[in-house]
Amino acid sequence: MQSLRTLSVAIACMLLAVPLNAQKEKREPLTGQQIEAIREAGIDPNERIKLYTKFIDEHAEVIKGLTNRVHSSARSKRLDDELQDFTALMDELGSNLDVYSDRKTDIRKALKPLNEAVPRWLGMLRALAGEPGFDLARKEAIESGEDLEGDVKRMVAEQTEYFKLHKDEQGQDRAEPK
Repeated sequence: MQSLRTLSVAIACMLLAVPLNAQKEKREPLTGQQIEAIREAGIDPNERIKLYTKFIDEHAEVIKGLTNRVHSSARSKRLDDELQDFTALMDELGSNLDVYSDRKTDIRKALKPLNEAVPRWLGMLRALAGEPGFDLARKEAIESGEDLEGDVKRMVAEQTEYFKLHKDEQGQDRAEPK
């Protein structure tokens, strides 16, 4: 009888812990002001890509700044968080690029600076010595950066070719049915 009561208390505690774990605050890689800027730029794809590029650059600078600090558990935790935010932003930018590519949106103006920034970000990530506290986040960021780099190069080529053939559609936000 006592063991049954102990078992039921243990199960009740575990069931109560599940919602608490689900209530953990999800990290947001952007500030409220940055989120608002991206929302406002939502109708201008080139501006939106420029903003993502700028915000990812800002995270890259934070990561670079943390690399020179004394090795500590707090530094490792902060680097892990920053790398996760960095990866989330690159993935989100990649999703936006996919949408713009499908729409045949002319985003060549924004792709040029992005095409220059991605190799710089990858160089910074590869130069960062891995440590147990953030090595997984570093590897995921490198993979995400490599994916983004491939997407950007592919899109530059696709957009150059597409708008060479469809000069009347240059500068458009989306392909209009004819």
